Amino acid sequence: MLDSIFHIWYTIVIIMKSSKNLIEQLRSLPHFSKKTIHQLGRQLGLKNVSVDTYISRFLRRKEIIQLKKGLYVAADFFNKNRGDISYSFYLANILRTPSYVSSWTALQYYNLTTESIYTITSITPKVTRTYKTKAGTFAYQSVKKELFSDFSLAKGTPTSPTGKFDFFIASPPKALFDLLYFKTHQFRGVRSKDINVLIEELRIDIEEMNRKDRASFYAMIKKYLNHE
Repeated sequence: MLDSIFHIWYTIVIIMKSSKNLIEQLRSLPHFSKKTIHQLGRQLGLKNVSVDTYISRFLRRKEIIQLKKGLYVAADFFNKNRGDISYSFYLANILRTPSYVSSWTALQYYNLTTESIYTITSITPKVTRTYKTKAGTFAYQSVKKELFSDFSLAKGTPTSPTGKFDFFIASPPKALFDLLYFKTHQFRGVRSKDINVLIEELRIDIEEMNRKDRASFYAMIKKYLNHE
């Protein structure tokens, strides 16, 4: 009888220890997939079926947040970094690959609009999709491959005013181009002389762009309208 009780107690202790070790390792990661959790579990001597049980338990206890099927972030890591906009942009890049942050979100980042933006909008050559998660709402707009361009990697550092995480983001002119592209249903019926009126209606402060970026924006518009 005592042996049976001891065995049950020992099993519970091992399970609790394994669970604690696993979640501790996950808390240090900016994001992780189910595959990563299984790999960490195997290092702890756990079978995949046991790890799957832990995943369900972590979700139930709100120790991890599901971004989409098979992709997660530890709640502790997210809460510590939720005030860093670069982390949200980093997650946007990870959630749907390839993609880059653009449109209203990028324009706000560049201080070209005073509109309050709550959805992180990105551009992707994949199909249009929106993910509503506990980490935020991430919208992805689809473009042809030839328009999936004019973005760059913003490098994050611990002391950077833009944040410590790396993320891909549109250039200021491309962010504005992408916004107008979808607002006008791919510039349907739009003429060159209509562009400034549209920008004014959307309350975009294009004068805050430097001269080179403004010239680049109008060149993008001209090229697209002439091509179409």
